[in-house]
This record gives sequence, structure tokens and C-alpha cells, in this order.
Amino acid sequence: MAIKMKNRKQSKVVSYNKWGYIFLIPFVVVYIIFQLIPLVTTVVNSFYENYRSGLTQIGPNFIGFKNYATILQNADLWTYAKNTLIMWVMGFVPQILVSLLLGAWFSNPSLRLKGQRFFKTVIYLPNLIMASAFAMLFFTLFSNSGPVNSILMQMGIISEPYKFLSNTWSARSLVAFMNFLMWFGNTTILLMAGMMGIDTSLFEAAEVDGATSTQVFFKITLPLLRPILVYVMITSLIGGLQMFDVPQILTNGTGDPMRSTMTLIMYLNKHLFSKNYGMAGALSVLLFIVTGILSMIVYKATNRNQE
Repeated sequence: MAIKMKNRKQSKVVSYNKWGYIFLIPFVVVYIIFQLIPLVTTVVNSFYENYRSGLTQIGPNFIGFKNYATILQNADLWTYAKNTLIMWVMGFVPQILVSLLLGAWFSNPSLRLKGQRFFKTVIYLPNLIMASAFAMLFFTLFSNSGPVNSILMQMGIISEPYKFLSNTWSARSLVAFMNFLMWFGNTTILLMAGMMGIDTSLFEAAEVDGATSTQVFFKITLPLLRPILVYVMITSLIGGLQMFDVPQILTNGTGDPMRSTMTLIMYLNKHLFSKNYGMAGALSVLLFIVTGILSMIVYKATNRNQE
């Protein structure tokens, strides 16, 4: 009798499990069609000569690792990689500092800040605005005849319009500032959630021991926020390497001045626009490998002390 009851329970578990697999089917189908197949196709294309010269289609012809060698020997690749990392660092450093400060303020019950919900909503709103709209807004604001130049000239700070988009560091700063504005709200919410998950008894014990607020932040809050910080750094690094829409629209795809705002994905887009699928595939694979290596380095570096 007991054996029969056990068999019935097992059969019920199996019958329930099948519904889990059925509900997974849509995700699996979408993943295979829109992610797995394009990924495999990209890797395969990277080993072929496949581009269009005028109206003539050349390839696909298998050439092995020749596309990779061509890209790695091209000096432009390293220039665009440097541009990408510079603009990512310029945007990420103030982003993480401001997010830590705001997260500490909002999660500190002793401050009793009023209107927290309103301010949390306001700082997250830029994350909901499309990057293209942001780029067009800044393009208008900082153009030669835009409002920013008009205000500066009326205040007597400058005598003639400053060409923000024609100077290397001002153009890079605008790209970094836009990325900062779009993402610091999301980072603040993540860090604040991590801070609110810390046991309050630790802060109370530190206060009893006479620890200052600075000591509490660096000795308790930051170490316990390590998992969230690692996640934020890795996701921000991946997003930085994929930087495309803001500089693309702000510079009309040219990466001016002097290609100082040209990013790796903009470089990849040029290969795709010219129908050079072999070079585009090779560059995509290289970016995938570099992203994985850098993410692993960040993970190991930030977890070394904990281990």
C-alpha cells in the first residue's frame, strides 16, 4: 500500500514538472531564434571573406583567421578601444561616487529625509528616456548657436560661441556626462537596495563602539556592498564597451572631432553598413572575448580580499 502511495506521489510530481518545461518553451524558442542562431552565424562569418565591392558580392570564401589578423593589425582598433575606455571611465567614476552618496543618504534612517519617493523617482527618470532623445537634446543645447553658448555669451564668460562638438575633450565630456545622467539613477537604486539589506544591528554596534559615520561607511557598508558593487561594475563595463547610440547621434556617426569619440561598436557598425560581414563578425567575436576577460579581471580583483 505504501509503495502504491509513493508511486502515485512520484507520478504527480512528474505530471507537475511537465508544465514547467511547457512554460519554458517560449523562452527557449525566442533564445534560439534571436540569440543562439545569430551568435553562431556571427562566429561562422568571422572565418569567411564576405563583403560587397560596389555592386559585386565577393564571397563567402573561407579564409580562416585572416579577418582577425587584419583587425588586430589595424591601428584604428586600438584608437577606438582607447576612446571607448576613456569615455566609459569619465562617466562611470562620477556615476558610482554620486550613487554611493545618494544611496547612503536615502538609506540612512537617522537623516529622516522628506520627499524620498519624489527624489528617487526624479533621479531614475533619465534612465527611462531614450538615448537618441537625450543625444538630440544635448546636440541642440551645445550647438554653436544653442542655448548654452547664448547664456555664456550673455554672462560675458565667452566672447564667441565655443565649439563643444569640435573639441576632443569637450565632445568626450558630453558623451560621458550623458551616460552618467542616464545611468546614475539605476545604480543608485541598486546600491540603495544593497544598503537597506544590511543588518541594522551592525550599525548600532558600531555606534555604541564610538565609530564615526565615515568609519562605518568604509568598514561596514562598503565591504558588505561588495557583491552589488561587482555586479554594477561588470554591467557598466559591458555597457561601456557597447557604447554606441549617444556618440553615434551626437556626432552623426563620424566620431568627430578627429575620430576622438569613435567607439568600438561604431567601428563595427561601419563594417555592417558596408556589408563586410566577415570583418564585422571577427570584430564582434573579439569584443565578446575582451568583454569576458575584462569582466573576469574585475570580478577577481574585487573579490581578492574577501577570499
